Amino acid sequence: MTETTKTHVILLACGSFNPITKGHIQMFERARDYLHKTGRFIVIGGIVSPVHDSYGKTGLVSSRHRLTMCQLAVQSSDWIRVDPWECYQDTWQTTCSVLEHHRDLMKRVTGCILSNVNTPSITPVISQPQNESSQNIYQNNNNVSSKPTAAKILGKMGESLSRICCVRPPMERFTFVDENANLGTVMRYEEIELRILLLCGSDLLESFCIPGLWNEADMEVIVGEFGIVVVPRDGADPERIMNHSSILRKYKNNILVVKDDSNHPMSIVSSTKSRLALQHGDGHVVDYLCQPVIDYILKSQLYINASG
Repeated sequence: MTETTKTHVILLACGSFNPITKGHIQMFERARDYLHKTGRFIVIGGIVSPVHDSYGKTGLVSSRHRLTMCQLAVQSSDWIRVDPWECYQDTWQTTCSVLEHHRDLMKRVTGCILSNVNTPSITPVISQPQNESSQNIYQNNNNVSSKPTAAKILGKMGESLSRICCVRPPMERFTFVDENANLGTVMRYEEIELRILLLCGSDLLESFCIPGLWNEADMEVIVGEFGIVVVPRDGADPERIMNHSSILRKYKNNILVVKDDSNHPMSIVSSTKSRLALQHGDGHVVDYLCQPVIDYILKSQLYINASG
């Protein structure tokens, strides 16, 4: 496939991130690598969206701390960002509402018409916002025949998104452009297709099968309209999980399961193990958390006792 026919993807991960682990970061990396290998996708950005304090999970520390830890964990990444929108709301938000928020935000910021995973758009998906000048918004004023590169297009998009919806780590350059995605090919902005996909571990996928836990209408939107990228964890079999839910079976083609090293060392890392390691002074915590996060936890005295 050419660069113009590949689907451009932003991966969105929702969760407690209590605390954010190396496993969470590797989940993004593994998903991006796999999607690129399929030849069908280009991942242009990743968003970490910590849950609101009112989620009510036992031992959940303040979003102020969780946002800071997330920022520290992604500060060296050139494509993963932290978004505070969930935490800044008046109350807890569903995963479906978070996905819809980001879809609507991207429409407003970039003029994008985002296609659904099951109904790819046949119209331009990065277009001129309504009530604007008829001039192409990415066109060179001095040379109307010139075509912008994908890097310029996505860089402009990423810069806008980063200013409005993301907490910035201290970095000089901040865009959603993936420097390793070979986006230098000239293309017209009308030809880019953009989607937001929910990124999750197989444990979240398995929770879809628990009766009454998820609103079925929300599941229809999450899986049917957006789509999911699943990273297997703890030896779980996503194929088996999908067979236990009628909605997951219905939209099976919208669920992308990362197929890489099933024994990946980060697949067993979890926030729960990290908290237990901190409580018991277990040196293995360095295998679970990056050093800046560990330093912040110790400085703020988080998770040190059983009460969190």
